Amino acid sequence: MALEQVEAQVERLLGGLGCEVMMCDVGLEQSKPASLRNNVTYIVCAVVFNDSEEVLMVQEAKQDCYKKWYLPAGRVEVGESLQEALLREVKEEAGFECQPITLLLIQEQGPQWIRFIFLAKITGGSIKTLSAADQDSLQATWWDRRAPLPLRGRDILRLIDFGLKYRHDAWHPVTLPLDMSCRHVVQRLVLIFKFSALVATTPRPHLPIAAALKTHAVTWAANMVAQDAMPSTYYEHNVNTLGVFSLQHDGRQHGKTDGVCFNTLVALQPDRMPPPVENPRYVWHRVLMPGVREKLLEKSKNTSILPIHSLY
Repeated sequence: MALEQVEAQVERLLGGLGCEVMMCDVGLEQSKPASLRNNVTYIVCAVVFNDSEEVLMVQEAKQDCYKKWYLPAGRVEVGESLQEALLREVKEEAGFECQPITLLLIQEQGPQWIRFIFLAKITGGSIKTLSAADQDSLQATWWDRRAPLPLRGRDILRLIDFGLKYRHDAWHPVTLPLDMSCRHVVQRLVLIFKFSALVATTPRPHLPIAAALKTHAVTWAANMVAQDAMPSTYYEHNVNTLGVFSLQHDGRQHGKTDGVCFNTLVALQPDRMPPPVENPRYVWHRVLMPGVREKLLEKSKNTSILPIHSLY
């Protein structure tokens, strides 16, 4: 029955839902609770298009990038959800009210710097002009991506391309942060090997969870689980985090709910022979629930899942 509950948990994650973080299997003793502006920084970034597929850009007011252009973006403030921060930044920098459509991409340099890139649409307001220039931005404009525009950084060109690609062919389901609290930055793993998933058994069967360490990429947590479960064969495989089913964040209680749980699909490669599990705290469980195996196979083959990229 307990292993059936694990399969039900996998099914929830496949559907874009979340599960409470009740325990952590690896890394907790080396991790501190997330505290915004102290040991974690979250950035939100908006990719917004008009009907002509021009992208919304803002002109920077900060001295180190004065008059350069960038996507609306900024730091999440204490007590904010990721969506609240997104709406505030777009309003302050561009003058518009907006609604998030989906996350496009997550970029990270360890738990201390994570950027959440949203595709969003305008719902109200008017474009910010020079007459409204302030410390947040000088003005906003719609950019056709052909006219010369001095950019603060060329990194946004890739983000704009991600937005256009999703508009034309949504390659993963709509994914928005779930309002669920988490104390640390953690990675929950659906770690698959063909049709089997790694299950942590103590104190009861559950999908493994590992805390992110400030010395490594967030997705290194998956490697820690794999090494903990199968130390002898760990170096014979690549542990590949394919993407994010869903993510959980609350942020209302500073220092207590500033963490993020990334619910991820992870594959061991190559997948010729199943590596033996040596740690008794883990087992391989063959997924039996109708439809779940097929969905896992589809997502692992087509990578039809929200991408997370390490810039570490």
